[in-house]
Amino acid sequence: MKNVIITGAMSGMGFEASKLFVSRGVDVLMVDMNEIEGALDEVNAAANGAKAYFCKCNLTVAKDVKAMADFAIETFGKVDSLINNAGIFAKGKLHEMDEDVWDKVFAVDVKSILLTGKYLIPHMLENGGGTIVNTASISGMYGDYNMASYNAAKGAVVNLTRSMALDYGKDGIRTNAVSPSACGTPMFMQNPQETIDEFCNANPLGRICTPLEVAKTMYFLASDESSSTNGAIITVTGGIETYSGQPVQL
Repeated sequence: MKNVIITGAMSGMGFEASKLFVSRGVDVLMVDMNEIEGALDEVNAAANGAKAYFCKCNLTVAKDVKAMADFAIETFGKVDSLINNAGIFAKGKLHEMDEDVWDKVFAVDVKSILLTGKYLIPHMLENGGGTIVNTASISGMYGDYNMASYNAAKGAVVNLTRSMALDYGKDGIRTNAVSPSACGTPMFMQNPQETIDEFCNANPLGRICTPLEVAKTMYFLASDESSSTNGAIITVTGGIETYSGQPVQL
């Protein structure tokens, strides 16, 4: 793996992944709606014989994604790995959901994977393979209260990952997903401290996962270290999903 495209790369898990990949000698194209001042420089400061680039892109608009793909091919010559990390979150029960919010969650979390695949998978096929890592969520594997659109969208990502693994595995393209629970991203840490504490207390490890821990799993799935892993949904949760929900028997 000589290069990787990471979407949603300006903050959180995508940002930590960008730093991790360049520190391991992998060129990175950081893709996001907005460029955060200093972020690209910070990533490049961690580089070890590699370089990070930035491309502004609305991943829900086909012409923007095509332009990003063209820029990636022009910059790298070919694409070795793609990490579909861009995503947004919305709260609400189904009957309370605004239709526009529902559509936006599905556009960013699911349609973006359609569009990056449409414009980048043909290049991977032409060059004999590659790896794709989708950012799913524990919320797409199990249910959460008051998160109808997010549960549904991340559930789609989980099964889309399996579909991609089946369709492209024999072409040398492995597709897997990383599935975090609550993670210490800037977005999650905006919650009240009481909410953060509740998530920590509910976790068998007594804490939430870090963006770097998720990034390390992304790297494993993108690299040859996972050469026989295809269609897997790897949880980074501290084991929170192992609890049956039943009370403790005294």
